[in-house]
Amino acid sequence: MTTTKNENVENDEKDKILKGLEKTYEKLLEFKRSKNSVLVVMRDNKIVKIKP
Repeated sequence: MTTTKNENVENDEKDKILKGLEKTYEKLLEFKRSKNSVLVVMRDNKIVKIKP
C-alpha cells in the first residue's frame, strides 16, 4: 500500500495537533498543581473533581 502526498501532510498535521494537545494538558496539570486547585473531568458520564 502506498500513501499519497496529501495523506502524509494530513498525518503530519494530526501528529502536530496531538503533540500540542499533550503539551497543553501537561501545562494545565502544572498550573492546577501550582494553584492547589481541583481538576474537573468526566468519567463514566459523571463529573468528577480530582486533585492533580
